[in-house]
Amino acid sequence: MWQRDVGAGFAAPSVVGGRLYLFHRSGGKEVVEAIDSKSGKTAWSSEYVTNYRDDFGFDDGPRAAPTVFNGTIFTHGAAGTLTATSLDGKRLWHRDTMKDFGAPKGYFGAACSPVVFEGKVLLGVGGSGSGVVAFDAGSGKNVWQALDDEAGYSSPVVAPLNGHPRAIFFTRTGLVVLDPSNGKVMAQMRWRSRSAASVNAATPIVSGNQIFLTSSYGTGAVLLDMSSGQPKSIWQNDDSMSCHYGTPVLKDGFLYGYHGRQETGAELRCVEWKTGKVKWANDKFGAGSIVLIGNRILMVREQGQVVLAEANPAGFKGMALHKAFEATVRAYPAVSGGSLFIRSEKRLVCLAP
Repeated sequence: MWQRDVGAGFAAPSVVGGRLYLFHRSGGKEVVEAIDSKSGKTAWSSEYVTNYRDDFGFDDGPRAAPTVFNGTIFTHGAAGTLTATSLDGKRLWHRDTMKDFGAPKGYFGAACSPVVFEGKVLLGVGGSGSGVVAFDAGSGKNVWQALDDEAGYSSPVVAPLNGHPRAIFFTRTGLVVLDPSNGKVMAQMRWRSRSAASVNAATPIVSGNQIFLTSSYGTGAVLLDMSSGQPKSIWQNDDSMSCHYGTPVLKDGFLYGYHGRQETGAELRCVEWKTGKVKWANDKFGAGSIVLIGNRILMVREQGQVVLAEANPAGFKGMALHKAFEATVRAYPAVSGGSLFIRSEKRLVCLAP
């Protein structure tokens, strides 16, 4: 439908109310840009200076998707800058989380997307005594902080467990379940590789009172029963679905996602939720992202192909294939209003059926 050049970054676009909000880097600035989702034209942009440099030379842009809630856009930059911007582009407040909380840069900078719940912005910061921090959504002031865990590359979720809302984080150390109202730690479980050169990146998946975690680097996956309030393993192994960075999706009791390291060629797999049994695997698929759309799974491969398939535990059944990019694609896509929005390292494309 349309395409345009964009700045650096792995941050997924967010689409709300006919506007696409893109968080990317242009020169020495991180930019929040509002784009008309039908035409691809810029409505406004807001920017600030950043000095982030990727130590491994991958990409100097932001990694975390913008979170849009109640008329405000919350972004978390690669150097830990947390900002709140109004829907007309006015900067409301900002925080330098690495400076304010002494959080380390980590391997690839900050990548946690903010989650807003009951007037608080929940974020994995990773400082001493401030592994997880809640900020007031209106002012940016501290509400509570907890833990010494360093930040992972996973974003949190808020979901009910045993009838109570809980904030669920997958830090660099492992699982943390908190009361989002006050930051009280309700449960913890270490789930981390023995290798120092490793990260936890996939977002936790919650279904009922069960939590699924997955990581690579020899760590593997685990399904936890939280009915007692504390984690109890239902199954765990490094053979079912060990995801390097992409989060799987859950449909009708089956997980669909990528197993294995990105560098060595990940498999696309379907795994039974309750047992960890592999139902099928496509061993030549490679790494990428995956989202669920009704009864279908939509994948964007790192090489730039967009693949639509059935969410079917009986076997992989592809429905459509489109080559969108020649460049590497790491960002998740956004699906809204029948259109698909995908970005590479340099381009943003809108595709429609």
